[in-house]
Amino acid sequence: MARSVALEPPKIVCGLALAVSLVLAPSAAHALDFDDIAKEGELRFLAKHPEPNTYAYESHVDINADSLSTGIVGVSTCHRQLDPIRKVVIAFNPKRLIGLQVISHSGIEAVEAKGHHVTLTNVTRGANICINLTSKALDRLDETGQTYQLHAGPLMRRYLDGYLPMQAKLNVHWTDGLLSLSDVQPSAQPGVKLKTSGQGASLDLIFAGRFTGSFLLKRP
Repeated sequence: MARSVALEPPKIVCGLALAVSLVLAPSAAHALDFDDIAKEGELRFLAKHPEPNTYAYESHVDINADSLSTGIVGVSTCHRQLDPIRKVVIAFNPKRLIGLQVISHSGIEAVEAKGHHVTLTNVTRGANICINLTSKALDRLDETGQTYQLHAGPLMRRYLDGYLPMQAKLNVHWTDGLLSLSDVQPSAQPGVKLKTSGQGASLDLIFAGRFTGSFLLKRP
């Protein structure tokens, strides 16, 4: 006797601080060369995006003086140029998430926010969604409260058993003089652009694979 299996919708899972992005693109790979698709366990940074007008992710993390004692930060995220799919779930880390709000969306038939999930139904090519959240995402690394870490990822744009190229811009903002950037992973290289100032830092990434990174911050 044949058995029926209920398939769950794919997820875009948002993790510790910035995001974990899983985007299924059943037809997006047609315009790419085989070499543009990263294999499982492989991460390649790309100096130039071979498919620039496709899925991109951007996040902004705001850190203030209270964040240093509570670990709580404000995070705004946007998923742009989404791939077409019938249903996808954006799932945030329930151990970190305090609250979330869908700010805007386009090209999506229905959006439902419930608990630590946001469910998107009938997503059209090029759709966008922006979500703001409050998260306990800043980890203190020492007892004196001098060193902190903010994790990024994992981020990915999945296709079958590989990963398509994607762009991500990760921005961290803090009150002027509150913190300084001690280290960042990955370091600047082709496909990774780092910008810093007295009020923050940003990573602009082009990559294929499963990306994870981190910002190491110190009090002056």
